[in-house]
Amino acid sequence: MADDALEDLVRRLTALVVKLAERDDHILALLEEQREFNRQQVQINARLETLVTEMFRQRTNGREA
Repeated sequence: MADDALEDLVRRLTALVVKLAERDDHILALLEEQREFNRQQVQINARLETLVTEMFRQRTNGREA
C-alpha cells in the first residue's frame, strides 16, 4: 500500500474514531438523564401508592373491604 493511501486511511479512521467518541459521550449523557428520570419516577410511584392506600383506608374506615 502506498504511503499516501495509508496516510489517507489513517486520517479517515481517526475521524471515525473521533465521531464515535462524540456519539458515545452523547449517549452516556442521555443514559444519565434516563437514570435520573427513573429515580424520580420510582419516588412518584411510591408516593402514589401511599396516597391510594390512604384513600382506600379512609373509604373503608369502619367497613369491611
